[in-house]
Amino acid sequence: MLNGLLINYNFCTGCHSCEMACKVEHGYQEGEWGIKLTQQGPDLVKEDTWEFNFIPTPTDRCDLCADRVKEGRLPTCVHHCQGLCMQYGPVDELAKQMTSSHMVLFVPCEE
Repeated sequence: MLNGLLINYNFCTGCHSCEMACKVEHGYQEGEWGIKLTQQGPDLVKEDTWEFNFIPTPTDRCDLCADRVKEGRLPTCVHHCQGLCMQYGPVDELAKQMTSSHMVLFVPCEE
């Protein structure tokens, strides 16, 4: 069974808790990331209407916390997500939950 990470950007608040939890869990130094939060915007959509998007993106270092998952725990980014915008589980099940263009399913590459 192949597991992945489903992120719904509609609910990401930009709190950076996924980034920080990942850095602490893996001991990453300044400038190193397992998951990186990017801010898109502000973009002027129409007069007096601005759009901000916060986009958590796993980097090449992300292994979806393989050690934590082996212990029956969630990846640390999912566990600590304050916006509850991340889900971890079987890719086929997560794919069925993709109902918005602001949702992305990440699957780690196997070497």
